[in-house]
Amino acid sequence: MKYCSAQIKYLAAVRELSAERDDVKSVDISRHLGVSRASVSKTLRCLANSGLVYEDFCNSVVLTPEGENAIREIFRDYDEVYAFFHRFLKLPPEDAKSQALTFITTFPEETAERLKKLVKRSYHKK
Repeated sequence: MKYCSAQIKYLAAVRELSAERDDVKSVDISRHLGVSRASVSKTLRCLANSGLVYEDFCNSVVLTPEGENAIREIFRDYDEVYAFFHRFLKLPPEDAKSQALTFITTFPEETAERLKKLVKRSYHKK
C-alpha cells in the first residue's frame, strides 16, 4: 500500500516518539513536527480511518498492527539511506535523518532499493 508523505511523516513521528516514551500524545506530535494541533488531529483522523492508529488517539496515539507493518515497510530502506547521507556525504546526524526521511517519502521505491544496494556494496569493499 502506498502512503502519502503526510501519513509517512506522522507515522515516523509516532515511531520516534514511541521509542522515547510509552505514552505519545497529540501535543507531542505537534511539537515534534512543528505543526498545529488541528493539523495533527486531522491527520490522525485520516490515519485512524486507514486503520493505522487506534481510534482513541485523543488520549494516546498507538499504532495498530497494520500501522506497525506500515512503519516496517516504509523504513525498510531507511538505515541504508541514512548511512549514505551521514557516512558518505558527511552530513550531520540530524540533517542526514531529515534528508533520509525526505528521500524515502519522495523518491520511487526502486530508487531507494538501488541506493540501498549501492551502500551495501560499498560497506563490503571496506
